Amino acid sequence: MRIVALGGLEEIGRNMTVFEFGGKLLIMDCGVLFPEEHHPGVDLILPDFSYLRDRLDDIVGLVLTHGHEDHIGAVPYLLRERADIPIISARLTLAFIKTKLQEHRITAKTVQVKEGDRKKFGPFDLEFLAVNHSIPDGLAMAIRTPAGLVLATGDFKMDQFPLDGRITDLAGFARLGEEGVDLFLPDSTNADVPGFQISEQDLAPAIDEVMRTAPRRIIVSSFASHIHRIQQVIDAAHLYGRKVAFVGRSMVRNMKTARELGYLTVPRGLLVDFKELDKMDPKKAVIICTGSQGEPMAALARMASQDHMIDLTQGDTVLLASSLIPGNETSIYRLINDLTKLGANVVHKGNAKVHVSGHASAGELVYCYNLVRPRNVMPVHGEHRHLKANAELAIRTGVEPKNTLVVEDGTTIDLKDGVARVTGKVTADYVYVENMVAGAATEESLQDRIRLAEDGALTVLAIVNPDNGKLEEDPEFFPVGWAPKDGELDKATDIVEKTLSQLKGQKTGPDAEHAIAEALVRWSDRSLRRKPVVTVIIVDA
Repeated sequence: MRIVALGGLEEIGRNMTVFEFGGKLLIMDCGVLFPEEHHPGVDLILPDFSYLRDRLDDIVGLVLTHGHEDHIGAVPYLLRERADIPIISARLTLAFIKTKLQEHRITAKTVQVKEGDRKKFGPFDLEFLAVNHSIPDGLAMAIRTPAGLVLATGDFKMDQFPLDGRITDLAGFARLGEEGVDLFLPDSTNADVPGFQISEQDLAPAIDEVMRTAPRRIIVSSFASHIHRIQQVIDAAHLYGRKVAFVGRSMVRNMKTARELGYLTVPRGLLVDFKELDKMDPKKAVIICTGSQGEPMAALARMASQDHMIDLTQGDTVLLASSLIPGNETSIYRLINDLTKLGANVVHKGNAKVHVSGHASAGELVYCYNLVRPRNVMPVHGEHRHLKANAELAIRTGVEPKNTLVVEDGTTIDLKDGVARVTGKVTADYVYVENMVAGAATEESLQDRIRLAEDGALTVLAIVNPDNGKLEEDPEFFPVGWAPKDGELDKATDIVEKTLSQLKGQKTGPDAEHAIAEALVRWSDRSLRRKPVVTVIIVDA
């Protein structure tokens, strides 16, 4: 069996793993990575499907372990490649993905499964196990083929008192361990965090205190898929006689789905339209919205920038009820500062017990290693430090160091006769999405955008005699995004003249414009310590 992760290794997000056996492919998850500050203009980052593009007809199914965006967000883009790939998952995850696909005008072929089910898809014999996570209906997956048994945890933790009573199936993990797990793919996100995660139930007192003591409105920001956390907020709001309004398209959509399927319980009369909040006593209002990661277009960030229908005022309380995703620190702290400037009291993980992670810490992972006793381990779902920490845990529990594979996206792992080894590499680049168009940006265009932001642009208009290749008059320079000092661009005219004189071919076409631009960038970098994006326009005299 060949295993190739096209995303999710050395990053938090973009989770996608391909299993290959007998000429057929099985995909586990198909998620997105959210852009950081060095991805200007990018909406989403997808896995690279080029490995699959020539073999789309060999795909027997796409298994989704749970409904978070970093595991399902790229599904519409994969289905644009082949629309009838069977999507295999639990009830809530399928409901979320169906709603998402409607926005892309795609009707999917779905197969609903639940914990305890065992089904065959092509040569892959799949068994599904319940795992506890920060969203209902999480699944682990055991994959059996003649090449061996693989166990992938998906995102999981070992909360012994989960709000929905659905605990991780450790008995199932132990049973598979007795059968003999040849390759274990465990969640690594919290592998470097010692001990065990606290229970979701332990957050209730902090949320209760906010609801009981807040002097005015309460704005709760959470992931739109964190149904358990939102249920806790709703229960506390109801206890203290507050009304609740959902704000943000994804929040409204997901909570509607969760209510319809019975995953979210809302007391009669508790929900109101957010437009009615202005008419209510501020002490009775709770707003649940998106934007806990500082996303610029999410509801909370727009409130903080005073670009939303809801105006934050002195005395409002903002409760950030989500984790701090690595890479988002700057955006989140900027958001907290902006909210504080408006007079809001911001309650977050740093000053109150209002969040617990959905991922197993080191103690829980060690517990699982001792239950499963895998022959080989390939840590997944995490940055390099997380993968390395997870591998070290595996080694401490008895896995041979040579059998712990810390690899990056695109690495091919072959499992044969109980041995997993690195055998090669495939392309697993970032694919950037803008306005729902995949590939609308490239690494080169992003570098240009960063240069524009940091160093500005320079447009050069040169009138050239096509007969002798000489300037008819001094070029005109139009800088944008920077202000040259007097005389700073005088030398640039000499650079244009010198470059034209050195050209051996056509001196008024695109090649000449490119050569002048390159020469000006080199000169500017050396003389002005600036590398603007240079555009040269040559006009025939």
